[in-house]
Amino acid sequence: MDGAFATIFYEIALLVLLAAGVGFVGLLLRQPLVVAFIAVGVLVGPDALGLVSSEEFIETLSQISIAVLLFLVGLKLDVSLVRNLGKVAVATGLGQVTFTAFFGFLICLMLGIDALTALYISVALTFSSTIIIVKLLSDKQEIGALHGKIALGFLIVQDIFVVLAMVTLSAIGVGMSEDTGSLWQVAQVFLGGMAMVAAVVLFIRYIADPLLGQIARSSELMVIFAVGWAISLAAAGDALGFGKELGGLLAGVSLASTQYREAIGSRLASLRDFLLLFFFINLGASLQLSTMGDQVGPAIVLSLFVLIGNPLIVLAIMGYMGYRKRTGFLAGLTVAQISEFSLIFMAMGISIGHVGQEAMGLVTLVGLVTIALSVYMITFSHKLFDWLEPWLGIFERRHAHREAADTDGAEDATGHDFIIFGLGRYGCRIGARLKELNYRVLGIDFDPEALTHWRSMGMDASYGDATDPEFVSRLNLADVKAVVSAVPRDRGALTEADPQLTLLHGLRSANYQGRVFLSVQKMADADYLLQQGASVVLRPFDDAADYAVRQLTG
Repeated sequence: MDGAFATIFYEIALLVLLAAGVGFVGLLLRQPLVVAFIAVGVLVGPDALGLVSSEEFIETLSQISIAVLLFLVGLKLDVSLVRNLGKVAVATGLGQVTFTAFFGFLICLMLGIDALTALYISVALTFSSTIIIVKLLSDKQEIGALHGKIALGFLIVQDIFVVLAMVTLSAIGVGMSEDTGSLWQVAQVFLGGMAMVAAVVLFIRYIADPLLGQIARSSELMVIFAVGWAISLAAAGDALGFGKELGGLLAGVSLASTQYREAIGSRLASLRDFLLLFFFINLGASLQLSTMGDQVGPAIVLSLFVLIGNPLIVLAIMGYMGYRKRTGFLAGLTVAQISEFSLIFMAMGISIGHVGQEAMGLVTLVGLVTIALSVYMITFSHKLFDWLEPWLGIFERRHAHREAADTDGAEDATGHDFIIFGLGRYGCRIGARLKELNYRVLGIDFDPEALTHWRSMGMDASYGDATDPEFVSRLNLADVKAVVSAVPRDRGALTEADPQLTLLHGLRSANYQGRVFLSVQKMADADYLLQQGASVVLRPFDDAADYAVRQLTG
């Protein structure tokens, strides 16, 4: 085996194994892999263990990871999706970006940072991590909740802003490049870019759908084509002089309007996460620990600005637009961190020569602090809201008309025999069976689409949340025989913030005397909920299995 190749092979093996170990520690601490990967980069860098010697190879993998990441961003920018963004998503997204950039710039100036570097840092602070937010909301089953949908909407607005910021930087880079010594050479770059955009438009119009229709017959070939397409257009963009980043974005946009967009995105997600390991290792290894000590003070100030200022501006905008403080608060917490794109944006600034490694170190520290803390803020968002609710009233109108509109057709619990919280497949089937027996059932959910489906079945529905004690206390439960919770939950251990326990406590506070049926997945949870006062515990999977066994055995 060639000596140089052997060195790279052994080094990559060690880095991946070390990343797995540090990532496992991060998993125990509920931290996303971004934090673990940057920590690995710092750990193996020249100022620590000094394990990285194959800088050129890791740099190449880092560039491939950026191309794939931006390809996936472009893949989400379907024109029809952008056109259908709600007013609240656009207003909140633009408001948060403007607020963060403006006041972030002023804070940086007050910290003694020069104007150009302050501009870069303030723009970098506006990006939030879509990957982390979607993961956390999915784990909490809140991706379909009202605040989850609004958060996803303004994250798309942020992604569009990311694209515009990188286009601007690429244009600036073209104008300042040492290789473009004349206006004609600059014009050549822009003409090449326009030609590439025109080619992509023709590809979308005439080639994309029929080509992917053939390729999609093999899922493995689809992945290979997607990666090859992303890297090829990134290379073309680099060759034409406007950067790998825009080339990767264009590759994603060229496939965004096809019916295979979601399939490609889901299949490339794991590859993206693996390749991003090398971007963050490369980033961490390039940080100079000796100079980062001077950045701790500014990093703390900017981190507090992101952790507190971003949620507050979202809360204020949504309150002004007529949403309840609870919805605004839960949505606002999702932007209490900066993104991996913040680091990519700063890296582009370094390549152009606008900012130095000190600025990258500062933004990296802010990223580590905000990502690490925002994970806990989002995970325990309901408990955090309960603590802060007395001081959040100023962010809510007297009549929250937006959410009142969501409850059009809502019914009071009076006259209903049963209430079902959670109108997913399990809750809908329970409701349908009760209706067949001529019982009156009120369904409650925070997903407007679930409410629409429930009403289409001919049953009464109300917009509400099982984890909102205020809502539960407003229900008139005097005539209700039983309350059923079919709210989905993950397989993690029960906590005080669990929807089942929160609903149980809310019903107890409302002096409800009827029976309470809670659904669980594990017997250990069932025993605990019965001890806490549940009347009956439903076990959907176990009950279905028991029925199947009875049918099989006669």
